Amino acid sequence: MAWGCALCLVLAGGALLALLVQLLRWLRADGDLTLLWAERWGKKPEHELRGKVVWVTGASSGIGEELTYQLAKLGALLAISARREEELQRVKKKCLQISSLTENDILVLRLDLTDRSSHEAATNSVLKHFGKIDVLVNNGGRSQRSLFVDTNLDVYNAIIELNYLGTISLTKYVLNHMIQRKKGKIVTVSSVMGIMGAPLATGYCASKHALQGFFNSLRTELTDYPEISIIQICPGPVQSQIIQNVFTENLAKSLENSGDQSHKMPTDRCARLTLVSVANDVKEAWISDHPYLAVCYLWQYAPTWAWWLMNRMGKRRIQNFKSGIDADASYSRKKKSMKLMIHLIDMKQMKKVQLAQNKVVPFLWKPLPHFTDFGRRHWCCSPFLRDAQQL
Repeated sequence: MAWGCALCLVLAGGALLALLVQLLRWLRADGDLTLLWAERWGKKPEHELRGKVVWVTGASSGIGEELTYQLAKLGALLAISARREEELQRVKKKCLQISSLTENDILVLRLDLTDRSSHEAATNSVLKHFGKIDVLVNNGGRSQRSLFVDTNLDVYNAIIELNYLGTISLTKYVLNHMIQRKKGKIVTVSSVMGIMGAPLATGYCASKHALQGFFNSLRTELTDYPEISIIQICPGPVQSQIIQNVFTENLAKSLENSGDQSHKMPTDRCARLTLVSVANDVKEAWISDHPYLAVCYLWQYAPTWAWWLMNRMGKRRIQNFKSGIDADASYSRKKKSMKLMIHLIDMKQMKKVQLAQNKVVPFLWKPLPHFTDFGRRHWCCSPFLRDAQQL
């Protein structure tokens, strides 16, 4: 009996320790735990993607550009597409400088995703040049920064035409080739906005939710082709030029002030985790710092809490936008605004905390969790308090 009790205690302790380790990993994470496990223990992009033919859309800037550079270093053969051919030539030139690829290993192919009549010819051009397509990376698209009540409906039409219909149109032609070969990978750069909802991006969120639903359904139609992978990448805020090229309330207007982007995830880190996802056939990868990563988990497992939290985060997001700063600036664990995090040394004795402008507000005994630069959890005052918003 004693040995049985001891064994149970050991097993319980082991389970508790394992849970604690996972919790600590999650608090420090910049991607979902499945993805980070694959990064640590799974297949390496250096082995899986070398010599593969990879077609990257939206390759002239941002995540697509960085993916192209990293793929070139890995030795992948590249077809790169975007609307601006001169920018593609610039990207190709740098790829040749940083890798052992030759001129013929990189195909520059101008492509407008909204011109769906050109997608079949573009696919044939890649096949004629390389003879096959191993990986399609659907990265082309534009984000949005405008409130629904201020936005013309033709903006929503343009967002769906580009982000959704353009993507699935190109996928259709490439998939036909992959079905003939019975293998290949369709990788779509979606967004955490395809999992949750957020203000200032109603049309963008709708297009990304559409992509999530489409590719989740498409995956179920391809069960007879187990070597064809459907992979969805869901990045959070990333340092890229996507904010400089967003849709606003009307098609003729551009964003006046994109704000500081330095607090967001570095583009090279996002690209690296994307390639890890591709190498390991991760069906859906969340790539984001906290708190957006935490919101993804809440949206998945506790949606009522997620709605409550996003309603409060959304107010600050709109305030940031109207103030001319980046909409997501308040949520980064890298920003100096983490002064909002007030560390409590003695929970029993501390009744009140000093906030901005020497104002004192009652401490919330059921506070929200936030995260420091080191990913450790601290109890803090709600950042949605009126006084705290002025920090």
